[in-house]
Amino acid sequence: MKNFLLLLKREFGMFFRNKALLTVFLGAPIAYALIIGSVYKSGKTVDLPIIVVDRDNTPMSQQMIEMLDENEGLKVIKVVAESNDVQSEMIENKAPAVIVIPDRFEASLLQSRYPEVMIYCNTTNMLTANFATKAIQTSLGTFSAGIEMKGLQKRGMPAAQAITKYEPFKQNFVKVFNETGNYFNFMWPAILTVVLQQVILLVTALSIAQEVQNNTFGIGIAKQTSSAIVTVLAKVAPVWVLSIPTIGIYYLFHVLFNAPLPTEIFNFAVISSLFVAAVSFLGIMISALIPDALKATQYLMLMSAPGFMIGGYTWPLEAMSVPVQFLASILPLTPFLEAFKALLFEHASLNQVQPQMVHMIIQIVVYFIIAIILVKWRIKREQKKLAQVQ
Repeated sequence: MKNFLLLLKREFGMFFRNKALLTVFLGAPIAYALIIGSVYKSGKTVDLPIIVVDRDNTPMSQQMIEMLDENEGLKVIKVVAESNDVQSEMIENKAPAVIVIPDRFEASLLQSRYPEVMIYCNTTNMLTANFATKAIQTSLGTFSAGIEMKGLQKRGMPAAQAITKYEPFKQNFVKVFNETGNYFNFMWPAILTVVLQQVILLVTALSIAQEVQNNTFGIGIAKQTSSAIVTVLAKVAPVWVLSIPTIGIYYLFHVLFNAPLPTEIFNFAVISSLFVAAVSFLGIMISALIPDALKATQYLMLMSAPGFMIGGYTWPLEAMSVPVQFLASILPLTPFLEAFKALLFEHASLNQVQPQMVHMIIQIVVYFIIAIILVKWRIKREQKKLAQVQ
């Protein structure tokens, strides 16, 4: 215990003396949280610029343009009578969509000839394209329904009956959990967790590798103790302690940006603790294996960089290849985000996220055992070097 306290004091001293590392660990998560919150704060896209090519120029086509412009997700920035190059219009005006109303549109509607409205959508950015497409479909669908019901009423059908003819059955969509479809609520926890994982891995990657490289590991650690367990716990202690205020600030930012607030703080504290422990032991394991600080950092960054993409948060894990699924299972980010999403949006209980918790516990045990073996080997090597010098 005495050796552990001495090492603990030494680790905290080294951590706080390294201003660059301290700034990265405490400053980066806060800076990223503010930037990400400012980017996605609205949670939904509004006033997406669209262009309308109105080849008909009749009251009916004007009504359609007005309905499109009244949709909060769209903004008609340009109406032209003709365009021979729709794609150029898109590029020049940075419009995700161009709608072409055909010639004799109104006349064809009145004669029930079923005119065709062309919608050109720029799918370079899939997210923007989806938002624009959804808004356009909503506006044109409403317009189409209104035209159909008016036609039925003109033929003598009562309004109530006209509605049932157009809509033979009702469709009630009930959105649950993220009811508003807010993109900020979806992205916020994921990006912040990615940042936290990166900074923890960065700090722990340097913890042993940098000391070995600077020839201070033998004097500072191996000379004090031969216990790998004591060494590993002393190395991760500053990370664990300083992660508490960082995660606390994250939750305060939920209030600042009107993000969903965790309801059961204890549940979030449990999964957050497991996540921090798993990530820190993974970092220590790599740091003990690779005695070059730059290489250790590079390997960990390369391994964790695609974590968000392969973690199953935005794309189903089952749709990925087996090797990619295996890589995703190695990273603590994968089970944590799944559990965090369930707790935050679905208000799940700890029992309902038990598989993810077990996953992180297995990671903790495996990484801790491997870290102990590697640190023990590193201590023996450094002790031999000290004996030879003496």
